Amino acid sequence: MRMMMKVSIPVKYGNKALSEGSLPQTVMGFVEKYMPESSYFVTEGGERTAIFFFEAKDTADIPSIAEPFFMNLNASVTITPAMNLDDMRSGIEKANKRIHEQEFQLS
Repeated sequence: MRMMMKVSIPVKYGNKALSEGSLPQTVMGFVEKYMPESSYFVTEGGERTAIFFFEAKDTADIPSIAEPFFMNLNASVTITPAMNLDDMRSGIEKANKRIHEQEFQLS
């Protein structure tokens, strides 16, 4: 399942992790293991923030995906299912089909 993960790193901990080398090590460890289809690095709310889109094979992997960011960077992590345009089109087609089937059953 395609997921979007947003990692926000408080400035104090990000500064320390950058000078110690754990910030790039943590980010690259994730990138090398999960090979996200895209990665973006921005500032949000004054914090270093990374946004990754990647495939998760099992929701049971979420703790092992997030923990290095929690433990090494004191980051907040949000993981959300995400769709691309093709996924959205397919989902709308399925939803419309279900809606029409329900309308038929109610008639």
